[in-house]
Amino acid sequence: MSSTRVFVARLAGCAVFDPVGDRVGRVRDVLVVYRRNDPPRVIGLVVEVPGRRRVFVSIGRVTSMSGGQVITTGLINLRRFAQRGGEVRVLAELVGRGVQLRDGGGSATIEDVAIVEAGLGEWTVDQLFVRKPRSVPAPFATGATMFVRWGDVIEQTTGAVPQSAEHLVASYNELLPADLATSLLELPETRRIEVAEELSDERLADALEEMPETAQVEIIAQLDDERAADVLDQMEPDDAADLIAQLPTVRGEHLLELMDPEEAEDVRFLLSYDADTAGGLMTTEPIIVSADATVAEGLALIRRHELAPAIGAAICVTLPPYEPPTGRFLGMVHFQRMLRYPPHERLGTIIDRSIEPVGPDTSAAEVSRRLASYDLVSLPVVDENHRLVGVVTIDDVLDYLLPDDWRSADHDTTVPPRRRAAAPAARIRPEEGR
Repeated sequence: MSSTRVFVARLAGCAVFDPVGDRVGRVRDVLVVYRRNDPPRVIGLVVEVPGRRRVFVSIGRVTSMSGGQVITTGLINLRRFAQRGGEVRVLAELVGRGVQLRDGGGSATIEDVAIVEAGLGEWTVDQLFVRKPRSVPAPFATGATMFVRWGDVIEQTTGAVPQSAEHLVASYNELLPADLATSLLELPETRRIEVAEELSDERLADALEEMPETAQVEIIAQLDDERAADVLDQMEPDDAADLIAQLPTVRGEHLLELMDPEEAEDVRFLLSYDADTAGGLMTTEPIIVSADATVAEGLALIRRHELAPAIGAAICVTLPPYEPPTGRFLGMVHFQRMLRYPPHERLGTIIDRSIEPVGPDTSAAEVSRRLASYDLVSLPVVDENHRLVGVVTIDDVLDYLLPDDWRSADHDTTVPPRRRAAAPAARIRPEEGR
């Protein structure tokens, strides 16, 4: 095995291969355990395998870490990773932590950690790359950096100074919202809040939308009211409504007052319906156009990058006004239908009139039945005056029907839920538990 010193921040995201060159996954973190008199010992890697599952790879199964890639023996168990007591994740928990220099040089912050092979199949923490506080008040100035040995520093573990999450947030840039949510939920609670505070409003909103409601409430409860309101502004109205409904009434109302008035109006409207009805499940931001809009205009609207696929699957055609509650609802045009007509064709002439809208008080069970019976991705919701008030999408219904722990539970296996149990798949073969 190569004895090259490896910096963990650079290792994150590197591809993991089996002995024949097939990619197994990507490195997401390095797991270490502390020792009384020696530097921490590396016990394994946290690897993301296909299916966005994070698993543990014992360091003994790693044959090489160099050249921006990791080679393993191919023996990887597929039980979802769960951190044990005494284990520390370098990127998630160690990088960003404050330390005191033993030589009296003051304080510093860990920005990277170097690991090195101490023997066959044994890796330890070798050096820390740290940055001292800046010495001048200039806005773009940075503190001096240096390499130090583990024994040359004392960790600040009092909790008086929050741990920086800047580098961990940077490592999350490439993650999709669902994967970002999973990564946050895997962190210890204190660290999760620190990372949440470093995320932009939009990224945190995206992650919250993919979390169980209990986790959403825990994070929002730790944010100040101004920040919480900004994050809620960035969430989809239906998700924001679901979250506010779980908060204490006084704080929920206060956050609504701090939100953007238009966003708050949509959320209040959704809160007026029970959670198990079409009104409680729907989103109030579908694509709405006039009957005179053309196929070309419709396709341009659904082509927007930020649009959720379920929302972009169909366009709603109404009379003015074109904001819910709209003028009279005329019908829907699915994107596949638009593809069959020339760009200049008016959408009003190709409406699918076979889709019957539902009312806001329609039960979630009935909405589910209609979506399944007619192979629909979304279903329009209209009021007693036949004005469009929103659409229920298939992902809204799935979120309602699936169990609360569907994001983290391993429902695809009959193996008892113990960490790192064996599970064969192609060249990813079972290994003995450590």
